[in-house]
Amino acid sequence: MEKVKLEIVGLSYSQTQSGAYALVLAETGGKRSLPIIIGGFEAQAIAIELEKMTPTRPLTHDLFKSFAQSFQIDVVEVVIYNLVEGVFYAKLICSKDGKFSEIDARTSDAIALGVRFKCPIYTFENILASAGILLDENAELQQDTPSSDASNSAEKPTATYNVEELEQQLQEAIENEDYELASRLRDEINKRSES
Repeated sequence: MEKVKLEIVGLSYSQTQSGAYALVLAETGGKRSLPIIIGGFEAQAIAIELEKMTPTRPLTHDLFKSFAQSFQIDVVEVVIYNLVEGVFYAKLICSKDGKFSEIDARTSDAIALGVRFKCPIYTFENILASAGILLDENAELQQDTPSSDASNSAEKPTATYNVEELEQQLQEAIENEDYELASRLRDEINKRSES
């Protein structure tokens, strides 16, 4: 199965899950993005590296990098290889002396290490098809694949609703524990508030 390269395009506080953050990965050269909910510690670890900040003491991910480099181990890529019941699974592809090894990791930890090793992040088409969000020409977010559950997607695009209607849909999505839809609706409301 062919891998799809991803890039980090956003990291923001999740308004739907207390203490959580939304990490948004986008396919390179494409229009789909993959939102992943991660913990605060991992979000901080990713943000610190992306912003080129140097903490006074090494974080756990920095320690792992130093440890790996001390033994001439390099992380060459991160692969998000599975999605089960809303949980993403990832692995680190490591190399030492021309031999490759795969190490299972939480997706957030794998990406925090990936940015430190400056290695590419990949996933597979089936994961993007099931969890990806399509960014169309009007910059509105929609599920990449249509849902048969009417509560998960509105029949008309979010751009046709006013903010009050979007806030009502957001509240319904939260009550139904449909956090993916809630996240998309929240992003659309925030986008309009910034305009």
